[in-house]
Amino acid sequence: MSATVLLYDERETTLPGVEASGDALWLSASELEQATGWKLQSEGLCRGDACVGVDPAWRDGEDRIDVTAFARHMDQPITRDDNIWAFGESVSARHDALFSLEAPDFTLPDIDGVMHSLSDYRGKKVFLHSWGSY
Repeated sequence: MSATVLLYDERETTLPGVEASGDALWLSASELEQATGWKLQSEGLCRGDACVGVDPAWRDGEDRIDVTAFARHMDQPITRDDNIWAFGESVSARHDALFSLEAPDFTLPDIDGVMHSLSDYRGKKVFLHSWGSY
C-alpha cells in the first residue's frame, strides 16, 4: 500500500498505510490529529475551542474515522487524485470571506525580485495590476 498525502488548511501530511475505500478515507485518531489538527476527545472532534460531535457512521470497527464524512459534515469540498486528497475551506467560511470585501493575503515578487505581501499594505490604498497572455 502506498503513502497517502493529505492537504488540509496549510498542512501537507504524508501518511503511509492509510486505507481508502470508495469515497471514504479512514484515519486513526492520531493520524487525523496530525493531518488536520482535529483531536478526538470525549466531547467529539475538537480543534481549539470548537468541538463537533462524532456521528457513529464516521467510525469503523477499528476505531478509525472517515475524514471525508467529517469534512462533508463541515461543508468542506473534497477532491482527490490517486493517493492525494485535498480538503478545502468550508462554504460558509468562503462566503464570509467573499462578503468581507477584504482580499486574501498573498506574497509576490516585484520586478526586482523583492517580495511584497498584501498584508504589508493593510489600511493603505493599493492598486493591483495584473496581466495574462491567455
